[in-house]
Amino acid sequence: MKKIRLDKYLADAGAGTRSEVKKYISKAQVQVNGKTVLNPAEKIEPEEVEVCCLGQVVHVDRYEYYLLHKPAGCVSATEDVRERTVMEFVPSRRKDLFPVGRLDKDTEGLLLITNDGELAHRLLAPRRHVPKQYFAQIKGKMTQEDAQKFRQGVEIGEKNPTLPAKLEILSVENGEEGWISCINLTIEEGKFHQIKRMVQAVGKEVIYLKRISMGPLYLDENLERGQCRPLTEKEIELLKKAATKS
Repeated sequence: MKKIRLDKYLADAGAGTRSEVKKYISKAQVQVNGKTVLNPAEKIEPEEVEVCCLGQVVHVDRYEYYLLHKPAGCVSATEDVRERTVMEFVPSRRKDLFPVGRLDKDTEGLLLITNDGELAHRLLAPRRHVPKQYFAQIKGKMTQEDAQKFRQGVEIGEKNPTLPAKLEILSVENGEEGWISCINLTIEEGKFHQIKRMVQAVGKEVIYLKRISMGPLYLDENLERGQCRPLTEKEIELLKKAATKS
């Protein structure tokens, strides 16, 4: 692991904000391998040293992985000056965590939160063909003709059509407000508003959207909206295997 600044290490570990940990350091309240350090910019190798702050050993795992059941009404970002972000639901004070990909503000469901940039890049790369499955309610009557169009790829106003996608029609009902369809849709990429644009391309409208899986990782049925938990070792292992496939 590369060397990092002492103040960044402490902030990532949740010992305080960067300004707070700088104060601890200046007040001789931080020790590295038993030696008091007064320079917040001092570089350390986290796996090679023991750091104490305010008399407590501070430890940072190299990577953390969380499964969030994202609720509607928050944005998939680390910070935003106007909106609540998904990071408010993560039970960690680390500053280097981020959401893997984006779910729209009004979209719910599975969102992976981590600081493992390499894994995130691999999971999101279209050439890796990591499937992402969504449940959606559609205003309109979805048909097998739509399913065929999705399998072939549809034009959504970009240079290339979408990659082939799998549409499963769960139900189609005609009520007082017209046709409502429930579907599962599996895609292997993540263009901006992709599912909404795909559905619009066949003359319908998404009225509810929820991601239920990303590769081998499925939304935990025991997680309520807004709840978050660490991934299990098995889930991490499966994700890494999925991310290495080409």
